[in-house]
Order: sequence, then structure tokens, then C-alpha cells
Amino acid sequence: MSATQRREQLIVIGRQLFAERGFDATSIEEVAARAKVSKPVVYEHFGGKEGLYAVVVDREVRSLLDRIAAALTAGHPRELLEQAALALLDYIEEETNGFRVLVRESPVMSASGNFSSVLNDVAHQVEHILGAEFKSRGYDPKLAELYSQALVGMVSLVGRWWLEVRKPRKETVAAHMVNLAWNGLAQLEQKPGLLTRRGK
Repeated sequence: MSATQRREQLIVIGRQLFAERGFDATSIEEVAARAKVSKPVVYEHFGGKEGLYAVVVDREVRSLLDRIAAALTAGHPRELLEQAALALLDYIEEETNGFRVLVRESPVMSASGNFSSVLNDVAHQVEHILGAEFKSRGYDPKLAELYSQALVGMVSLVGRWWLEVRKPRKETVAAHMVNLAWNGLAQLEQKPGLLTRRGK
């Protein structure tokens, strides 16, 4: 195995262990044992558990943000909200271990690379969209930050819940989140659907 292949193998194993057990309960001994290498090999590539964790988290943060950025293609704000919710749910469904790594408690040293920092990045993207929409409708654009935090918070908490239950299907979950966010409790639709994924 080349050095690049070995590094990749250790990242995959680290990701799985951090997802299963979290940072504190994962040891370099375990990573080395699963990879069938000695501990010094892991230290050589990452300098220690913190280094391996930082690489795993950085990859997951980039993966999630790339998905959300790529998903935001619609012009209508409701469709943008749908796309962001579906991008997060798609990520949870397809990269469950990655999502588990992001939402588990992380060591203090990685405060800039955890789920909270991802949510802040997403909230800033949403804030720009809402700010423009608020301005065009005569609302105070300074309130866009508050609303973006509320929306992203709702989607992320529902995403954590859905990670464990996986019911109802993700399109239904997204439709109901958007229903609440878009229509509010006073105007909830009885059977909401998605504009962006009709017929699914």
C-alpha cells in the first residue's frame, strides 16, 4: 500500500470509529489495529488522534457545504428552502457516519470545524438570500440574520432526529419543514408537497 493509500485507509477507519464512539472514546490503538498497522504509522501520517480527527471533520464540513451550495439553484425562496433542507437530509441519508462525526461532541481544539460552524456557514448563505427577499418586500433586512438562524436551527435539529428514526421519508420531512417555515403555524397546509421534487 502506498503512503497515499495508507493515509486514505486511516481516514476511512478514523471516520468510522469517530462516528461510532466519538472523539474521546476512540484511541490511536484502535485505529492502528483496524488498519493492521503499528501506532507509529498513524502518528507519522497525522501526528496523533487530534490530527486525524481534524482531517476527518474538515472533509465532512467541505462535503456538506458543497452539497448545500450545489443544491441552491432555484430562484424562488421557497424552493431554495426546500433545496437546502433536502441537501441536508440527502447528506444524512448517504453519509450517515460523516453526519454522526459532525454532530457528536468535539474536542475544544476543533471549535472551528464542527457542526455548529457548518450551521453558521449555512446560516450566512441563507441570510444573504433572506436579506435580498426582505428588502424587496419592504421588511427590515437587518432581521434576515435572526430568521436565517431560526430556519437553519429548525432544519438541523429535525435532521438530527431523522438520523435516528428515518421515518417518514425524507421528501415528506422536507415538505413539512418547509410548510412550517413558509406558511407558519397559522397557515399550515394539510398535505404539503415539494415544488422541487414533484412526483417523488
